[in-house]
Amino acid sequence: MRRVRKVRAMAFIHDDFLLSTRAARRLYHDYAKDEPILDYHNHLPPNDIARNRRFNNLHEIWLEGDHYKWRAMRCNGVPEELITGRADPREKFMAWARTVPHTLRNPLYHWTHLELKRYFGIDELLNEKTAPAIWEQTSEMLSRPEFSTRGILKKFAIRALCTTDDPVDDLAAHARCRDDAFGTGVFPTFRPDKALAVHQPAAWNAWCDSLGEASGIEVKDFDCLLRALERRHDYFHEHGCRLSDHGLNHAHGSFIPAVRASNIFNKARRGKAPTEQEHDEFASNVMLFIGQLNARKGWTMQLHLGPIRNNNSRLARKIGADVGCDSIGDWPQAAALSRFLDRLDSEDSLPRTVLYNVNPADNYVFGTMAGNFADGSIAGKVQFGSGWWFVDQKEGMEWQMNALSNLGLLSRFIGMLTDSRSFMSFPRHEYFRRTLCNLIGKDIESGEVPADYDLVGGMVKNICYENARSFLRLE
Repeated sequence: MRRVRKVRAMAFIHDDFLLSTRAARRLYHDYAKDEPILDYHNHLPPNDIARNRRFNNLHEIWLEGDHYKWRAMRCNGVPEELITGRADPREKFMAWARTVPHTLRNPLYHWTHLELKRYFGIDELLNEKTAPAIWEQTSEMLSRPEFSTRGILKKFAIRALCTTDDPVDDLAAHARCRDDAFGTGVFPTFRPDKALAVHQPAAWNAWCDSLGEASGIEVKDFDCLLRALERRHDYFHEHGCRLSDHGLNHAHGSFIPAVRASNIFNKARRGKAPTEQEHDEFASNVMLFIGQLNARKGWTMQLHLGPIRNNNSRLARKIGADVGCDSIGDWPQAAALSRFLDRLDSEDSLPRTVLYNVNPADNYVFGTMAGNFADGSIAGKVQFGSGWWFVDQKEGMEWQMNALSNLGLLSRFIGMLTDSRSFMSFPRHEYFRRTLCNLIGKDIESGEVPADYDLVGGMVKNICYENARSFLRLE
């Protein structure tokens, strides 16, 4: 009688995960894997890093603010009480565990198991059956010092990260991180989106009052608004900020004389909403001013373009913004973006710029637009940034890199960022690096790229870290 030999099944997340060729495996393991991380755009709470927060359980570290997971749970029929409501944290985790098997072929399935593997060494697939043991095991591990926020940053070799901060923020948490000098640079990013929102006068007026308090300049007219923004820009610079960030439906390129901008300011200050055209004109002038400030100080300007936010007004009223009810928009992008970048360039005030596109239909628009404003002063001065939001998964990242390769210089690409609110998201850099190496490895195997590993491997290393380090000039 023949004996049946038991063969141990390979873990889902293994050394060669996503690497389909020998060349891809060599590129990843020899050139990409051990590069440090510069996470230059995320939404992590800086105060959690300043106080070196420890997490009690997987809900706190994994589900507390992750609207990607919330969106998937709603699609799976999970009631809101078990997503953002007052249910027990363990019950919320169990609801997520029941959802995970239904995320097959969604990037969440990859991310979930990559994160369990890299943080906790867990190979089991998460589902309702395995969830209780995983909850217990991870809760015990999370109590250890190496799972504090700073411990996690050390574990994943995070050299620097940039949070997303309103101009009125006091940056006290960043100052504490700097003073502690614990090994990771924690830098603010200047995000003045609320300064543009004259079409929502109640919220905009309240924010202008806060800006006045933070800057020490009463925001009583348009000139005061600009001076207050400049003072906060200076303050951010003193605290290590070297990037601005702007989340927009589309670029604003309708420039008007200052007197007209003042009239729109006065109208909104009186509580009356400007027209759509007036909003665009006002926002154009404010964005032009921020771009000029960035150029003077040598900052990098990031433009995140294209989404429709908070589509579900019922849920937005009940829970708030940024809860997983956003989608890709189909805004016209090319003409206004061209006018905005050209106006800055014509004044010799175009800073280093990163363009992020959320609609893959516009990849070639963004890829060609970036090349229009190269001026020989710096390699890759205007970047076509990494796949963003709905396209920061394998297919979307490949689309972006293919467009960049065809239209510009992939070798100058500054690589990936997490854009995340969770300290569990740093393996997304690994996910990107594996995708990058798999894409180029296939080209080597097919003979479309030479099997010169000094050349190709060097490019991979640069995309993973060095290009971002040299381009962003964080200190």
